[in-house]
Amino acid sequence: MIRKRSLVRRSASVAAAGAAALILAACGGGDSDSSAGHDGHNAASSSAPAPASASASQGQHNAADVAFAKGMVPHHRQAVEMADLAPSRAQSAEVKKLAADIKKAQDPEIKILSGWLTSWGEEVPAEGAMDHSMHDMGGMMTEEQMTELENASGKAFDTAFMGMMIKHHEGAVEMAETEQSDGAYAPAKKMAGEIITSQSAEIEQMNHLLGKD
Repeated sequence: MIRKRSLVRRSASVAAAGAAALILAACGGGDSDSSAGHDGHNAASSSAPAPASASASQGQHNAADVAFAKGMVPHHRQAVEMADLAPSRAQSAEVKKLAADIKKAQDPEIKILSGWLTSWGEEVPAEGAMDHSMHDMGGMMTEEQMTELENASGKAFDTAFMGMMIKHHEGAVEMAETEQSDGAYAPAKKMAGEIITSQSAEIEQMNHLLGKD
């Protein structure tokens, strides 16, 4: 009788152990599947933002950046056009050098600004295209003023050139300050800072040459 009870107990223990093993295996399998699924979800989640991150690395821009580039392209073009008149008309060596410096700085910026607009899918202002809205923008000269400058020479040219360029530069500085406060595109904000620094210094120089400081 004792032996029979021992066998029954042993059989019950083996059955219980087997059942426990099955339960553990089932749980372990569930955990494994769940873990794999969780890891797979994480991998997908971590890779999903990649395109957005790549886009962000190229630099975000906003409407203020577009307005800055579209406005500064014709603005710079006119400054270069004014500067091109100096070699054959200016009397002062300082004015000739100033005009050369203006052209040297602004010609490359026109190309950079145009490149930004193209990369943003925006239209680059056409060369020679002037409308009345541009005359009100940032110290732009009217056609009459440009004709007046073209017809001047010697000291009269120097005086007219500097007087007009001071207003022109003041407009550019104002546009650049707007870009720094409202823009989002880092390279454009950096260029705006350089414009403020260089053209403010040139305004000071021209005021000195005109005896206004």
